[in-house]
Amino acid sequence: MVKCPMDIIDQFSVNRPRRIKMTGRNGLFSRINRKINTMKTLLYATDCSPNAIPALLYAYHISKTMKARLVVTYVFQHPELLGLQGGNELAPMSEEKALEHYYERLENFCSEHLGPQWRSRNILIEPISGKSVVKGIISKAMDWRAYFIVVGITGDNPLRDFIVGSTTKLLINKAPCPVLAIPSEIGYETLQTIVYASDFEDGDVYAIRRLAEMAEPFGAKIIVVHVSRDVAHVGDNRMNLLKERIQKKVSYPNISYKLIFSDKVFETLQHTLGDLKANLVVMLERDKGGWAEQWLHRDLVKRMETKTEIPLLSFREGNHQLSYVKATL
Repeated sequence: MVKCPMDIIDQFSVNRPRRIKMTGRNGLFSRINRKINTMKTLLYATDCSPNAIPALLYAYHISKTMKARLVVTYVFQHPELLGLQGGNELAPMSEEKALEHYYERLENFCSEHLGPQWRSRNILIEPISGKSVVKGIISKAMDWRAYFIVVGITGDNPLRDFIVGSTTKLLINKAPCPVLAIPSEIGYETLQTIVYASDFEDGDVYAIRRLAEMAEPFGAKIIVVHVSRDVAHVGDNRMNLLKERIQKKVSYPNISYKLIFSDKVFETLQHTLGDLKANLVVMLERDKGGWAEQWLHRDLVKRMETKTEIPLLSFREGNHQLSYVKATL
C-alpha cells in the first residue's frame, strides 16, 4: 500500500499550486513548482473502467508526441466505504486513506495498460475528492491550466455519472479548455488526418491556430470541411473568406479546404470523415445545442448502427486558450 504524507489532503486542494509526483519503487514524492515549468499539460480524467482504456492510450501517446505533461485524475466522493479484512462489514475511509486508495488504483491502472515505462514519463497522478465529477475535473483543469482534457465518451459506472455522454457534454459546455472525447470501442491511431468541421464561426481562426499547434508534432494534415445547405456561390464566398483569414493568422502549411453541398449535414459529414480516413474530428462550440453536442448525441443514439467511431476534440469560444490567442493576434 502506498503511504502518503500527512499533508497529502492539502496537496490535492485545487487552491494550492504545489503538486505531487510519485517516482521510483518506494513511492517517493517529489514536488514540482509550476511557476517555473512552462510545459503544456494534458488532463486525463478516468473511472478506471475498461471503457476508459482507449482514452488513456490517446492521452499517453499524444502527451508523449507533444512532449507535454500528463496529469491523471479520478474524482471520488468522500466519504468512501472500505471493506474490512476478515469480514463483510464496511467502514468509511478517512479522506487521507481514500486518497491513498485511489492513488494506488490509478497507478495500477497506468501500469496495467501502459506498461512500466510510464513511470519514466512526465506523468502525475492526482485523485481528487468532490461531490461533482464535472466540477472536480474542471477545477483540476483550471489549477493546471490544462491544454485540453481527455475523457472517454462512455463508462460502466452510470450511478456516479462518470465519463458518460452527459458528463462529456457538460465538460464541453463548462470546461476552461478544449475537451478530447475518445470512443470506448477504438484503438489508438496516430494523428494523420484531422477534420475541422467549420460552421463559419468567428472563433474558427483561433481554434484552428490552436489546433495547428497540436497537429504540428504529428505532421498531421488539417482539412477544414463545411457542409452547406446554401446555394453554391454563397458557400463558396464564405469558405474563401475563411480561408483568407486563416492564411493571415495561421502559419501551419498543411491545411486544405473542402466545401460540400447537402441538406443532410451530419450524415454527409459522417461519410466525409470515412472517405478522408480522418483520425480526429474537431468542432467549435458557441453555446448549448452546438455542433459538438449534437454530434455526441447522435453518436450515442446510433452507436450500434455505425462503424465510423472517431475521437472528437471540441473547442468552445470561452476556452481560456482561445481567449488568450485572440488577444495576442
